[in-house]
Amino acid sequence: MGFQDAVLTGLAPDGGLLVPATIPDVTPMLASWQGLSFVELAREIVLLFVDDIPREDLERLITDAYANFSHPEIAPLTKVGNVTVMELFHGPTLAFKDVALQLLGQIFEYILAHENKHLNILAATSGDTGSAAIAGVRGLPQIDIFVMYPRGRVSHLQELQMTTEVAANVHCLSVEGSFDDCQNLMKTIFEDLAFKEKYALGAANSVNWARVLAQIVYYGYASLKLGGERPVSFCVPTGNFGNVFAGFTAKRMGFPIERLILATNENDILAKFFESGVYERGEVRYTVTPAMDIQVASNFERFLYYHMDCDPVALGEFMADFARSGRAELAAPLHTDDFLATAVSVDDTLSAIRTVYETSGYVADPHTAIGLAAAERFALEGPLVCLATAHPAKFPDAVNKAVGEDVARHPTLDSLCDRESRTTNVPADIEAIKDVIRRLGH
Repeated sequence: MGFQDAVLTGLAPDGGLLVPATIPDVTPMLASWQGLSFVELAREIVLLFVDDIPREDLERLITDAYANFSHPEIAPLTKVGNVTVMELFHGPTLAFKDVALQLLGQIFEYILAHENKHLNILAATSGDTGSAAIAGVRGLPQIDIFVMYPRGRVSHLQELQMTTEVAANVHCLSVEGSFDDCQNLMKTIFEDLAFKEKYALGAANSVNWARVLAQIVYYGYASLKLGGERPVSFCVPTGNFGNVFAGFTAKRMGFPIERLILATNENDILAKFFESGVYERGEVRYTVTPAMDIQVASNFERFLYYHMDCDPVALGEFMADFARSGRAELAAPLHTDDFLATAVSVDDTLSAIRTVYETSGYVADPHTAIGLAAAERFALEGPLVCLATAHPAKFPDAVNKAVGEDVARHPTLDSLCDRESRTTNVPADIEAIKDVIRRLGH
């Protein structure tokens, strides 16, 4: 399908994930892209995957998407000890999801206006996706957004960022369950093709290919900024595999990237897979990094597709095994020059926050701290970039506890506490979610 259809569809009609028909080779362009700004590079990269939006329109959408970021570089690079931290939290909701969702919101609006359609976006969030998706589409007349989040399992400020939004097209659903429950509800509802078509369902989660596409940009940007004699490696805190999959795609495109360090928290299903080739669901463990309290990583299928030499039958069998028993294993040993993987405990996360603050004066949020802790465990020769995925003020309890001072503050978040909050409590039940969409959607 074309790019615009892919954006509106989100999940593929059969419940699988969409991937690009081809991954372009950017090697011949790297020298000419060397000095581009973030926005300029975004224009070049995104255009390679978009076949049905005129270049001048796409350039305008990209420029508008990043116009309200608070830092002129969009994703600035800061030296912290032996690593370079790439700050991805300068968007409107102070999380890395803004980099993709501000652009996705622009693209949604463009497509719907041209086709005179209405879209009901159904999203599941473990914390940051919800508020970033809301910020991308709030107030748009042709979109209603329904955001499911696990009740009591996101930080207080993350919840306020969602539930204090006053726009009439925003509907927050507090689900009695885990993030995995929310994600499974979303996928199951999307598989009901009659319901999906009748209520024009779309996706803002990283199952939407456009989300991953936008995230490729910062990997390319950092690799061109820092890559010299040796390619750049990235340390990526990850739960749902979307962020690190964007890095994997950037490497396949030919950007100077050596390794991707996949850093999980105590929900270590991905770290174990890269050690053993076994993908096995466990009980969700709730930690100080709620955005990573995930057992089933939705974007993992996309990596497996390429790892299995683009064989959809083999991939389907693997995922069917996992759906049936909660366990699947590769037929051959896992060999990859792309990934290193490790899991970081809560104690090590808090220790990393404290140590980095004491040695560098840098305040890291708990998710970023997992990346910083993981980076210490591997000896790599080239430049190492750790992705900073959220502003520390989003997780003040953990950060202030680790540091021993009240350092995790931001005026945007401070102002939320005085606002009225609104949400709808729902059970982790498919019909309950559908009923809300029937009642409030257009």
